[in-house]
Formats: sequence, C-alpha cells, structure tokens
Amino acid sequence: MLTKRVIPCLDVRAGRVVKGVKFANLRDAGEPSELAAMYEAQGADEIVMLDVSATLEDRLAAIECVRRIRLALSIPLTVGGGVRTLEDAGHLLDAGADRVSVNSAAVQSPAMIDELATRFGTQCVVVAIDAARVPAMDENDAGAEALRSPGSPVPPNSLSWRVSVRSGSTPVSLQAGEWARECAARGAGEILLTSIDRDGTGIGYDLELLASVTSRVSIPVIASGGARVPVDLVAALDAGAEAVLVASMLHDRKYTVAEIKATLREAGRPVREVLA
Repeated sequence: MLTKRVIPCLDVRAGRVVKGVKFANLRDAGEPSELAAMYEAQGADEIVMLDVSATLEDRLAAIECVRRIRLALSIPLTVGGGVRTLEDAGHLLDAGADRVSVNSAAVQSPAMIDELATRFGTQCVVVAIDAARVPAMDENDAGAEALRSPGSPVPPNSLSWRVSVRSGSTPVSLQAGEWARECAARGAGEILLTSIDRDGTGIGYDLELLASVTSRVSIPVIASGGARVPVDLVAALDAGAEAVLVASMLHDRKYTVAEIKATLREAGRPVREVLA
C-alpha cells in the first residue's frame, strides 16, 4: 500500500517564510532553510516552497533561496512562483528543485503543461490550483474576461469552485474540477489544490472541493488550506487526497510532523516511518 505524504509548505516572501489567512495579512514565520531542515528532521516526506510574490512582481522564484533550502534537505523539494517559461522551470530544477509548480502561466497558456511534461517528464510537473467557492459560474461576469473560457460549462445554480491566479487575487472563468482534468490530460504529474476560503483559517480542508477534483483525475492531488489539527488531515485523505500540505500547524509550533504522522498511523492511514 502506498504511503500518504505529509508535506510542509514554505510560503516565501522577501527571503522569509510567511503565513496569512486567505492569502492576506501575512506574518513572518521564520527562515526557509532552517524550517525546511527542522521539518525534515521531524519526518516530513517532502517540502514545498512557494514564492508568493514572484508572479505579482513579475519575476522568478528566488534562486538563492531555493539553493539554500536544497543544501539543507535530502527529501524532495517542489518549488513554485513566477514560472512563465520552460527556461524558468529549468533554472529552478538546476538550483535544486525536484519538481516545479506552475499556476498562473499554465492558466494563461495551457500548452505550457504539455511542453513542461515533454521536456522534463510528468514527474517534475505540479500544477497548483487555487480555488474559491461560488454559487454558480456566470460566463458574462467580469472575472470571465480574465484569461480564457472554461472547457465545459458549469450547470447554472450549482455549487462550484472558481480558479484564481496571481496569488489568489484574480478569479478566472475556470471551474476547478474541469481545469484539474485538463491539467492531468496535458501531462501534469500532480495537482496542488488550495482552498482560498480555508487558507489559514484552521477550520479544516474543503472536503467537497477535494472530492470534486479527485473524482475527476487519476493523478495525485495534494490537499492544501485550512488544517488545524491532525484529524483534519485524516479527513482530507478520506476525501481522496494522496498527500496533505500543512503550514500554520507547524509554523506556530502546535504540532510536529512526527505527531501528525502518529495520528494518521493510529487512524489506519499508511505513512512513512519517522526515523530517529
């Protein structure tokens, strides 16, 4: 049986790890490489580093920060932020990333996913999807003009989750489940799915969003946004996630990775053993 992964997330801005609520009101949480090393020692399976201001500042994720984190780690590292071209992705991989996460650029040009998968392999391609609940998607509203129309319409008056780009600041006319399905078809190896509504709130993952997306794809989905206690991770795995992203729980020193894994193990969810 494949083990479930516990993945600490380092949202980085100006060389420091930050954490906020619903992508806003960011607070300092520490130095990236130090936190990465600490979480690996606690038993983390991977680390995700997202440069949260890179796209807004029209630049690539900070290469030196990636290199420092890589030097501190032996576990896999996924890096995202400001990736707009194959060359950008190559720079991050050369700096030590094992996988590259793309978001805004993939929405703007979906063929980029195919190109990344062809050049680097599907195992290197993670598509990050930031989504928020909407009662229905109206293709005539302002957000629908943003980047491109969805591949298939959302039934009127149905609950859906709308994709946003540029660090959650710009909603576009894509439904999360359908966009995830297209990403998988184009060669994405994983989906990193963040609920904007739940991010930093501590009210648990959006299980309906998770179920909606995981039912549409066969590739792994990483759940992100809202965890407060370890049982929240159990619920996310039961909703279809293959891995769970955690930030505030760890940054605020409420739990260690080892404690989280102990809860998952007690609940019967297979996890990699934490080595002493």
